Amino acid sequence: MGSALVVAIVKYGLLAVLWLFVVLAFRTVRSDLFGSKVARVPAVATAPRAAAAAPGRPAKQKSQARRLVVTEGALAGTTIGLSDAVVTLGRADDSTLVLTDDYASSRHARLVPGDGSWTLEDLGSTNGTYLAGAKVVRPTPVPVGQQIRIGKTVLELRR
Repeated sequence: MGSALVVAIVKYGLLAVLWLFVVLAFRTVRSDLFGSKVARVPAVATAPRAAAAAPGRPAKQKSQARRLVVTEGALAGTTIGLSDAVVTLGRADDSTLVLTDDYASSRHARLVPGDGSWTLEDLGSTNGTYLAGAKVVRPTPVPVGQQIRIGKTVLELRR
């Protein structure tokens, strides 16, 4: 009687662990295919401001970076001109730069223009986004010439 109880507990325990693995694998595949939910920045915060600033306030500085260049990976040599629009990076077809990298998520990261600089945000990617070798865990300013690594793809902001 006692050994039958132990066998039943082990059997159902292993079954529970198996189902947990299946659920976690499904969640990972789903988030990779459809992306994770990302908090949207209000349109007011990202809209270009008027060229004339209010009296007593300095005008918004244009970013020193004028282009995004892929330096390593399958898209090496690709250049994107930068404006005041957010740049999305990932495998999704609607990304600004569509990465053909197996280690990139559908919606991997984005570059957001700010006052004279760009900010890099990881969008909950599976394999992470790296700036100068350090994993990006919060919105981080990107200096011109600093390497951004997404899988095997390396990008740089340039003047």
